Amino acid sequence: MYRVRVRSVPPVVLALRRFPNPRLTGIGAGLFAALTMFVLACVDRLLFDSSELVFGLLFLPVSALTALWVRPADLVTAPISVPIAFAVGVFPISGGSEGLGGQIMGLVTALAVHAGWLYGGTLIAGLIASVRKVRQMRARRRYVLAQGRGGAPASERAPRAATAASAAAKPVRAGAGGAGGAAGAVARRPQRP
Repeated sequence: MYRVRVRSVPPVVLALRRFPNPRLTGIGAGLFAALTMFVLACVDRLLFDSSELVFGLLFLPVSALTALWVRPADLVTAPISVPIAFAVGVFPISGGSEGLGGQIMGLVTALAVHAGWLYGGTLIAGLIASVRKVRQMRARRRYVLAQGRGGAPASERAPRAATAASAAAKPVRAGAGGAGGAAGAVARRPQRP
């Protein structure tokens, strides 16, 4: 007899399953992160006077959502697009002086000062993407093993072309010795009945 084990799902997991679960492409996840960070930086500049703490704390959940919402085929893009989104978002709060050179210098300085938040968000995105990839590989392995159990073992399965080719081959007669005899046996046409 088989026993069915019923696992109870924690209420937190049930609550999280009710949230939207989009699957973004790599470019879509990068655009989501960059636009979200830019909007949050603008809100931070207006409401909190360009607070680095607020911007960094908002960057961490955006990094996690980016890694959670990217589709499985594009998991490698999450840890790459998150730092780019950070650089896009830090631009409104960088506080550079007038002119292009002053803006670039302010951006570089802000990136250097906020490197801790940048590394933290990138680490979160990398860990989430890695865990998702390992889970995907385990699920694929279980699926392949389940498919293998359903049919014949892999060593007994042969392609149809190989089976058809082996059926069409004719054995060489034992009395036909020499190269000419073997070549003659192969070159002969089959006789019609």
